[in-house]
Amino acid sequence: GDWIDLRISKDILIEKGEYKEIPLGVAIELPEGYEALVIPRSSTFKRYHLLAANSIGLIDESYKGDNDEWHFLAYSPEKDVFIPKNERLCQFRIVRHQPKIEFEVVDELGNDDRKGIGSTNDT
Repeated sequence: GDWIDLRISKDILIEKGEYKEIPLGVAIELPEGYEALVIPRSSTFKRYHLLAANSIGLIDESYKGDNDEWHFLAYSPEKDVFIPKNERLCQFRIVRHQPKIEFEVVDELGNDDRKGIGSTNDT
């Protein structure tokens, strides 16, 4: 895929029920007008039973100082976990900022309903 893998920069032990900011060993200056989305790799939960504590990480273009190291925010719900240095736990992609939008308040949208979350309109 076009996501870029990130490796952890040191051995990590996360105890059951613990939240930890796992250092990734990189600080990146993103291009102006862009941000990075950081998500777990598909194998992260299967191998280590770790969840991303914030579901998805967002790194904006202002996070670019010499000491602004990226981290993977992890939570271990099931057991103590040891992860060796250089393991690939997460991945990122650089995306353009959402364009400026203006919202208009209305009484109704005037569209057909989908009939609830997770459903499709079969008509």
